[in-house]
Amino acid sequence: MAQIPATSSIESVSTEKRVFAPPKAFSKTAQVKSLAEYRKLYKESITAPEKFWAKQAKQELVWSRPWKKVLEWKEPVAKWFVGGQLNVSENCLDRHLGTARANKAALIWEGEPAAEDRPGERRVLTYKQLHHEVCRFGNVLKQAGATKGDRVLIYLPMVPEAAIAMLACARIGAVHSVVFGGFSAQSVADRIFDSQAKLVITADGGFRRGAVVPLKQNVDAALELKNAQGELLTKSIEKVVVLRRAGNEINFQAGRDLWWHEEIAKASANCPAVPMDSEAPLFILYTSGSTGKPKGILHTTGGYLLYAKLTARYVFDLREEDVYWCTADIGWVTGHSYVVYGPLANGATSLMYEGAPNFPEADRFWSIVERYGVTTLYTAPTAIRAFMKWGVEWPKKHDLSSLRLLGSVGEPINPEAWIWYYETIGGKRCPIVDTWWQTETGGIMISPLPGAIPTKPGSASLPFFGIVPEVVDDAGRPVPRNSGGKLVVRKPWPGMLRGLWGDPKRYQQVYWTEVAGSYFTGDGCRQDKDGYFWIVGRIDDVLNVAGHRIGTAEVESALVSHQKVAEAAVVGRPDDLKGQALVAFVTLKSGVKVDPGLQDELRQHVAKEIGPVAKPDDIRFAEALPKTRSGKIMRRLLKQIASGAEIKGDTTTLEDLNVLAKLAAPDE
Repeated sequence: MAQIPATSSIESVSTEKRVFAPPKAFSKTAQVKSLAEYRKLYKESITAPEKFWAKQAKQELVWSRPWKKVLEWKEPVAKWFVGGQLNVSENCLDRHLGTARANKAALIWEGEPAAEDRPGERRVLTYKQLHHEVCRFGNVLKQAGATKGDRVLIYLPMVPEAAIAMLACARIGAVHSVVFGGFSAQSVADRIFDSQAKLVITADGGFRRGAVVPLKQNVDAALELKNAQGELLTKSIEKVVVLRRAGNEINFQAGRDLWWHEEIAKASANCPAVPMDSEAPLFILYTSGSTGKPKGILHTTGGYLLYAKLTARYVFDLREEDVYWCTADIGWVTGHSYVVYGPLANGATSLMYEGAPNFPEADRFWSIVERYGVTTLYTAPTAIRAFMKWGVEWPKKHDLSSLRLLGSVGEPINPEAWIWYYETIGGKRCPIVDTWWQTETGGIMISPLPGAIPTKPGSASLPFFGIVPEVVDDAGRPVPRNSGGKLVVRKPWPGMLRGLWGDPKRYQQVYWTEVAGSYFTGDGCRQDKDGYFWIVGRIDDVLNVAGHRIGTAEVESALVSHQKVAEAAVVGRPDDLKGQALVAFVTLKSGVKVDPGLQDELRQHVAKEIGPVAKPDDIRFAEALPKTRSGKIMRRLLKQIASGAEIKGDTTTLEDLNVLAKLAAPDE
């Protein structure tokens, strides 16, 4: 059984009393204009949830056939809008065609620049143009043998064709499974085997920091992999559709491989959207851990789309004139819900960027914001801390006055990064929505509504409509305010996962056995006196140090609050005396040198911020931390380094393998 975290001391770092009220000018035109209005709507959503969601579904979505029952709940299986039929692609595209949005930009895309003096490719697709391309590619898929219910694996760079492929699958009723372009051939093979995918959609390559990522080569390797019994893992694959992107030479197998451009040139643009049952599978998205096979998170059609659409509109306060930029890759759930489905269902303009945030220079993001007049920026705390490290001179080179809303996603944001984001990027005028949610939840669960809810740096604040979270002890009992515990969700919601693909027992075991009658998030949390939720981090990252439970996220926040520190990652290693010892990996701000007394200075700073028990036993300085291409620190690798163990597990998603090598052998 997972241990509950200690009472969080994060208020000592963040000064919990520091509250930022929504700007009055923002609130006047916001989707929800006051805290009182939020509370009224929230109360309606939890006291009469079926009535609330039925009203939203009727207003927000186009249905081919009305539902017979709003919710059918038999733990752990939820069915929403039972008997209803609709199509996700129709709701994201067709419904806008007879309106003023038909010629509005649906997707703005910029590719990574090939060199400092050569800008990246740029494309704009209106809703009418995007609909045209999706219909044509839907017919390509059908011609290649995909039918309703078949699984299609998408392994593409961050290009418009990735969104087109997703929407085309949804249009014909195929189930897509997007695999992040940084994953290895083995990862691709494992996902094909588990989903029994019929088709793969890939590219000859993608670009990353000027280099070509060999996607088709990885697919070819995946299609040759076998299990321990010598059987092909990927024998379900019949066709491979290849997008010409990088222009490099690839192996092309006649009869199996098809060029995207050749097939789409022959395809008709007449592809009617197939009515799908509200509970028909829409996509499978695999989450990987350090051990065990990946979990195939299953999301279905009606409930997921409604939840993605509503959270996108209310949390990001979407307006017709917005240029909205979620920096996530489509290979992650954030890209599914808040690059593609949520924004397009609302008729918004969604910006996509293929490359790294600091290539060819560290102002890449800010040049894009200025060039396109981005109004909403949704990115990860790891990216924000990297921007801090690179220095304020980079954002200061650009006009960021178009920004009106900032968002954070992926992990708890430490208060220092929150303040920097607010002041340096938002100019103290942009509300920040610090969002908490998971692949499994389908959409944002806890977040400020920007015109209504006052914010506290470091807190995800209050739950979205219909969400009933609670902080509980090991017995499932609510804990007092300001006490640490396990974060659970007490009632079903439309966007929730419907299970793990092909593994109902594992679904029950992972999410529904820890706390009886509740969805277990796996996160530690506390609520403050005002009811605000403070996510401590994964319960697995709560360490027992000499009998004291310490959340690594708290220690990281304390370290980053020091003026010399840009970023920190804290992990545990076995200790004969304490049980577990704290090891901190620290990167310093630009221009700061390591001096003999800095380690002790940082240890004392943590002691002052949290308490002596939280002082790191070991502080290791590093030029950079090992991160995935999506910006997440790979803490499992740091745990192995800290304990002196052999580095195991998949490292193919690392942004820079050299970082890992330097950490593993710092004196070489």
